[in-house]
Amino acid sequence: MLKNNIEMDVKMRCIEKSTTQAKIAENIGTSPSYVNKIVRSKEQIMNKTFLAMMEDLGFDVELHYVERGKEK
Repeated sequence: MLKNNIEMDVKMRCIEKSTTQAKIAENIGTSPSYVNKIVRSKEQIMNKTFLAMMEDLGFDVELHYVERGKEK
């Protein structure tokens, strides 16, 4: 299971970078409504749009796998 909160991650990074989701959408060539759909999705997703959004904000995305029951 992917553990993250895309909505909070993106919103916090937008504040840090003084940008908006609409500006990110423009930068990565997609619509603001699609970015909002990805950000607000309650599903646990990781897709190329989310990765492009975080790259646009200046972040690399690392995915770590941890065996269940052996989390620190």
